[in-house]
Amino acid sequence: MIGGNLHHMSDRSAVTSVPLHPPIAGRWSPRAFDPAGELGGDDLTAVLEAARWAPTWGARQPVRFVVGVRGDETFATLGGLLRRGNSYAKAANALVLLCSDEGEDERTKLYSSVDAGAAMTNLIIEAVSRGLIAHPMAGFDVAGAAAAFGLPDTLHPLVMVALGRLADSADVDAEIAARDARPRERLPLDEVVLRGPTRARGT
Repeated sequence: MIGGNLHHMSDRSAVTSVPLHPPIAGRWSPRAFDPAGELGGDDLTAVLEAARWAPTWGARQPVRFVVGVRGDETFATLGGLLRRGNSYAKAANALVLLCSDEGEDERTKLYSSVDAGAAMTNLIIEAVSRGLIAHPMAGFDVAGAAAAFGLPDTLHPLVMVALGRLADSADVDAEIAARDARPRERLPLDEVVLRGPTRARGT
């Protein structure tokens, strides 16, 4: 077991070249959900409202949400769709499946995924601002999710987000504690920011 309060939000803030909005700097993806934690109804409504108001291409708003709260049938179904490596999320207070309506053409399909990413980010940042933790997951049975909830062919399940309260490090399985204690890393800005067009050789 890893001792100390390694899972406290302030211990995990991103190291940035300039200060960021605190919920952005403080956002990370812990696995240590408190199974006894409570999620207020206003909190759940707020994160969904934040997702609803994310940017959307052409005002199409193609993102849809399947929401399960711990103890209800939807939560049990969503939890059962998780891959083994994401089983920790069954201790969360809520599971939210984000789906995008891909429409009937390639352009709509492309931008529906962009919209889903924006909705996911808004949802997570609002959660962090409320003292919650959130972990997005791609490891779930996509086809099973579509079948379980009778989704139409154009509505594609993309990501599942677990929401809840952070557990005390003393109560966390050693493997989860070790994974959560890994350093947070990102490529430096000069590797991800393209500064301008590259001139062709010889010009």
